[in-house]
Amino acid sequence: MKKTIITVTGKDTVGIIAKVCTYLAENNVNIEDVSQTILQEFFHMMMITDTAGSGKTTAEMADDLKKIGSEIGVQITCQREDIFDMMHRI
Repeated sequence: MKKTIITVTGKDTVGIIAKVCTYLAENNVNIEDVSQTILQEFFHMMMITDTAGSGKTTAEMADDLKKIGSEIGVQITCQREDIFDMMHRI
């Protein structure tokens, strides 16, 4: 299992979840857990995914998701779980 953390933030618009999930499905990425919230007009989503079935590296997926984010007006980040954990260690 190869876990990756994906976060999406920005102004809420129609289709954010659809665009991100379509990309993940097309790249054989399994969503294991997801949390999303909308505060006033701001959208935030965090996903824990299993990317073991994908033929892409985390860096390639991060670049692809960043481009998708730019197209739909949100910021999307993609990090390996171990790096995410180290960054958020107290």
